[in-house]
Amino acid sequence: MRQTDRTERLLNLLFALMASARPVPKHVLREAIDGYRESPSEEAFERMFERDKDELRSMGVPVQTVEGADGVGGIEGYRVAAADYALPDVDFTADELAVLGLAARVWEQASLGPAAQRALRKLEVSGGAQVQDGPVGIETRIATAEPSFPVMLDAVRTRRAVAFGYRKSGGDSVESREVQPWGIASRRGHWYLIGHDVGRGASRVFRLSRIVGAATATGLPGAFEIPAGIDVAAMISESSPTTESGTATLRVSPDRGHGLRRRALSSVAVAGGDLLEVSYADDETLAAEIVGFGSGVVVMGPPALRASVIRRLTAAAASGIA
Repeated sequence: MRQTDRTERLLNLLFALMASARPVPKHVLREAIDGYRESPSEEAFERMFERDKDELRSMGVPVQTVEGADGVGGIEGYRVAAADYALPDVDFTADELAVLGLAARVWEQASLGPAAQRALRKLEVSGGAQVQDGPVGIETRIATAEPSFPVMLDAVRTRRAVAFGYRKSGGDSVESREVQPWGIASRRGHWYLIGHDVGRGASRVFRLSRIVGAATATGLPGAFEIPAGIDVAAMISESSPTTESGTATLRVSPDRGHGLRRRALSSVAVAGGDLLEVSYADDETLAAEIVGFGSGVVVMGPPALRASVIRRLTAAAASGIA
């Protein structure tokens, strides 16, 4: 079952329970909601319905079970009282709206961008006020281009384990990992997953850009507890480098790689361009930048960086991008 199917079913259940003035019997919900109507058996429907109720309640939705009037323990149906769940009207000052606008634009170029922009439009429609730009000169962005980001974010929220292939910094081999995720956070433009590595029996930090292939959620929601007092930022800081750890030698074609040229430690003219020396902290980060220049930048060394660029170009060619 796709994640979108489950989300759509939960939303439909919520709408059905909130829209009715009377408690909704279970058999009516089964006939009204696609995911339930397609259940292969009554037992399968019962399991799905119970899981969905628990999921809604875990998100703070007050799903009520209404007992029947026969006095023998029968259930009349289920309901969500709008007065118990709906938020009161919220008014924002102009400064507060500006901050909300800035927060939404942080995600503008990320996978959460569309949701943030829809939220802004709803604020404008409901409040009748235009969400203004933030302070002049602030252009904050958070990129979440890593394909595993949505999977990891949902796994943290639902407390489900995740399985993925992982390549350590500077390494070529890919190791299989199963992790109980505790949190996900960004540091210096990179996203990290923090959690309990099941195979190693210890906490670990993983750079999302080093995940190879698809990440998949495993097991049931709520399968583990997140330890209290976890300092995600501190764990990432301890595991990630804070200074440049290497020097790359790059052959750059004329009028290409201007960002690389600006931070080059040295530049020597050679046939067909310039030979630059550039300091860097992580192979994958610099490799992603270099690939964007195509044939305009060629890695002469070190071998680990060159291998990282070749892997990215090979993957792009295999997917039909290049």
